[in-house]
Amino acid sequence: MLNDAMAARLRGAVYGQAVGDALGVPFEFKSRDSFQCIDMIGNGTHCKPAGTWSDDTAMMLGTLDSLADTNGVVNADDMRGKFLAWARNGEYTPDGDVFDIGNTTSIALGSGKGQTGERDNGNGSLMRIIPLAFVDCSDDDIRSASAVTHAHEISTSACVRFVHAARLLIAASDGWSAGASGENSGMIRARRTAAIDKAGEIAGLENLRATPRNQIRSGGFVLDTLRAAFWCLTTTDCYADCVRAAVNLGSDSDTTAAVSGALAGIVYGFDANPWTGELLGIDLLDRWIGKAISSLPDWQPESAQ
Repeated sequence: MLNDAMAARLRGAVYGQAVGDALGVPFEFKSRDSFQCIDMIGNGTHCKPAGTWSDDTAMMLGTLDSLADTNGVVNADDMRGKFLAWARNGEYTPDGDVFDIGNTTSIALGSGKGQTGERDNGNGSLMRIIPLAFVDCSDDDIRSASAVTHAHEISTSACVRFVHAARLLIAASDGWSAGASGENSGMIRARRTAAIDKAGEIAGLENLRATPRNQIRSGGFVLDTLRAAFWCLTTTDCYADCVRAAVNLGSDSDTTAAVSGALAGIVYGFDANPWTGELLGIDLLDRWIGKAISSLPDWQPESAQ
């Protein structure tokens, strides 16, 4: 069973991703600066009710459910089965409706083989990989989880870098919410900023604070999503601003906001997320989170600072 600190960070990450995803769903594929995301709305690109998460969160929940069923051991076949349950039966969705499945993911699940071409480096494995930051698995395990659908080295390595960066944020975030002993808010903010910068370096990204918005790409390429997500986290100082910045980059708005939202959920916590009550299927989300908390082995990543 996860300890209380890890359980809280997992809850923050899962809700952080689901909310970011749902904020971005109405704006997916829209051009940057042709809209402005301010709050949770419905309709839009996919004509879905407000608070609907997409394939990004559904597959992340499938990953989390698989880890819960295997006591934290990465089992690619079990994960594939969970993803098929989503694609075929609507499992892990708030309403049973499967939409926005990516081409590489669809082909991989249909054939039973992760895709290895250079054009198969979309963000479809990165968007679902955050649960692996909460278990003691190896880099090869992370690669095998990615390779269920996205097996090219660019995608698998991006997932490894992302998980390591997320683990640093998990480890460094102990005490942020309540305040470390004797530290004022300015000191805590400085430690948080340093940890976010270090996490970006671990993800292979540097100088994000100095990077202008017009140099951040927000399409479906996995490395663009990785960079955009950390840019949003690095250049904002609260959960809401992070995911709004991600959605407002346009293009693959839901995935960028899902990935950055998971990170921001770790950093700022569940209580800092203003839209948790506006998600559809909250009872289902809580069920999967609760199952994971009770099933995953107690573990704490070491800080790389």
